[in-house]
Amino acid sequence: MTIEIGFLVFPQVQQLDLTGPYEVLAMVPGARVHLVAKTLAPVASTTGLVLTPTITFTACPALDVICVPGGSGVNPLLEDAETLDFLRRQAAGARYVTSVCTGALVLGAAGLLRGRRATTHWAAHDLLAAFGAVPVQERVVRDGNLITGGGVTAGIDFGLTLAAELADEATARTIQLQQEYAPTPPFSAGRPDTAGPAITAAARERLSAARREREAIVARLTPSTGEA
Repeated sequence: MTIEIGFLVFPQVQQLDLTGPYEVLAMVPGARVHLVAKTLAPVASTTGLVLTPTITFTACPALDVICVPGGSGVNPLLEDAETLDFLRRQAAGARYVTSVCTGALVLGAAGLLRGRRATTHWAAHDLLAAFGAVPVQERVVRDGNLITGGGVTAGIDFGLTLAAELADEATARTIQLQQEYAPTPPFSAGRPDTAGPAITAAARERLSAARREREAIVARLTPSTGEA
C-alpha cells in the first residue's frame, strides 16, 4: 500500500529541515514523497539550494503524513491563509501531522498545536506557548498523531522515529545503518547549555532579524489572549 508523504516547500525553507527527513522517509517501503507548494515554480532555500516542488496544493492527494519544515521563510506562512487552510485540510485526514524546526510555528498558526506537546528550534521554543502548545525540550516529541522535531539536524532523528511508526523498528534501524547515521560531532555546541554564553550570543545575533519579525507576527496573531 502506498504511503503518501508530503513536505511543504516554500521560499527560504531551511533545506536540511526538509532533506534530512526526506532521505529517511523516502526509503520507507511503499512511501511516495511529494514536495508540495502553491505552484511548481522552483524555490530557493535559506542557503541558496534550489528545490523544485513536485505537486501543488490543489493537485495534492490526501496525505498520510504532512510535514512542515522550518527556516526564515516560515514567517510569511504564519499569516498565509492559503497555506494554513491547506494544512488544516490535510491534517484532518492525515495519520501523522508533523514538523521539523520552526515548522512547528506554522502548525501552531493553523491551530493544530492547541493543548498538544511539541518542540521546535531552541531559538523559537518560547514562542510555542503563544499557539496554545505545551512546549517540551526534547529532540523529538510525540503527542498522539502529532510528531515534532527540534532544530534542523533533529529532522533526521524525527525521520527515523516516524519511519519506525510507518513500517517497524527493524526497517528504521536498517535505514539508519544504510545512511551511516552515527553522529559524533567535533564540538559539543549543539545546544545553548553546552555551547556556552559567547557562542549562544553569536548564534542569537545571526538569527535576530528573523526573530524580531517572527515576534511581531506572533503578537499580531495573538493580540489579546496569548493563544492563536
